[in-house]
Amino acid sequence: MSPIIESLPILILYPHGRCNCRCLMCDIWKDAAARQMSAAELEGYLGDLESLRVQRVVFSGGEPLMHPDLFRFCELLRERGIRTTLLSTGLLFERHAARIVESTDDAIVSLDGPPAIHDRIRRVHGAFEHLARGIQAVLALRPDFPVSARCTVQRENCANLCETARAARQLHLTSISFLAADVASEAFNRAEPWSLGRRSQIALSEAEIAILEGEIDGLTAEWAGTGFVVESREKLLRISHHFRACLGLREPVAPCCNAPWVSAVVEADGTVRPCFFHRPIGRLDGNGLLAVLNGPAAVAFRAGLDVNTNSVCRQCVCSLHWR
Repeated sequence: MSPIIESLPILILYPHGRCNCRCLMCDIWKDAAARQMSAAELEGYLGDLESLRVQRVVFSGGEPLMHPDLFRFCELLRERGIRTTLLSTGLLFERHAARIVESTDDAIVSLDGPPAIHDRIRRVHGAFEHLARGIQAVLALRPDFPVSARCTVQRENCANLCETARAARQLHLTSISFLAADVASEAFNRAEPWSLGRRSQIALSEAEIAILEGEIDGLTAEWAGTGFVVESREKLLRISHHFRACLGLREPVAPCCNAPWVSAVVEADGTVRPCFFHRPIGRLDGNGLLAVLNGPAAVAFRAGLDVNTNSVCRQCVCSLHWR
């Protein structure tokens, strides 16, 4: 693949850095800087988004719905034919239901288990109930609006994947996907990688991996052929392989991924990354996105990146393979 970016199908944008959950596996909520991108700043980048032929902007963060001008962002993008996806905790869905169905194309909510487990992981009392009411409000306005779930697998929920999928079905979500908790990278507002002690609070023991594999068997038996669980059995088993590699029981294996060539992550302060997990390749700071993506540091990074052997890629939990 060429190290020069001529088109960028997907842009992941953090409108701001705050979150309304305090999840066990994430440090984003610890960011007290309240960094935020303005609509005027986004307008300044729109020419580059058109030049790069961006097809979809995924709002991530933090919790995008905490941004006071998020739906202005959506309007600016949709005026240019760019689709928008909302990654959200779902806690503010009920308040913003009308604007969500009017201004975005689809949403993905975090669902980390049946009610008690979800609340415990999110460390928000009543988080599941807030999520359920929000989804209900959205679907009451537009029953065909696509809302799917994403579950981050870790020690607290590894024995409850089948229950989690059933909870997603009961919430009338379109699908659910599962990925392993990231315990190794500097992503998600970590100043440095976690210590071994901190990792052990989230990663699975060998006995828990066996329990997880039983849950994967259950998911396969219950949902095979329905499309409701997004991953195949083979992809679900990558989760157990990841946790085995964390224990040194097998070599880590990079997924099939071309994210650094087809997508980019722009954080609220203008930091640009090739994906969630790799280190920054530049900063907007008055520079256009195109200039950053094809700047010397970014081009050198892509030219030298071998996904199969790169240590960050080999520990990746959330790959993208755009066709």
